[in-house]
Amino acid sequence: MARFVQIIEYQSSRIEEIEALGRPSRTEGETAPTFRRILNTADRDRPGTYLTIVEFDSYESAMENSRRPETSDFAARMAALCDSPPVFRNLDVQWEDAGDPASD
Repeated sequence: MARFVQIIEYQSSRIEEIEALGRPSRTEGETAPTFRRILNTADRDRPGTYLTIVEFDSYESAMENSRRPETSDFAARMAALCDSPPVFRNLDVQWEDAGDPASD
């Protein structure tokens, strides 16, 4: 299976509320998450712009996650806190280079 990454870019003047909303969703719920990891970032060159990078084992596991009611609920609540609609990028991982772990 090819890995899959989704990038969600959004603008918000209410980032603290979005972060508070997002943190519990990772640990609550009846089913285990289908994602491998989530990385939330702030754009240094565009204040108020954020990107969330979500890594999945496959496109199929990402779609499974999208179909969950708790995911839909979170997305709607998050969108209400954004200054404009979020933009979604759906990416198939072509290759990866982790670099030299000894250089960390």
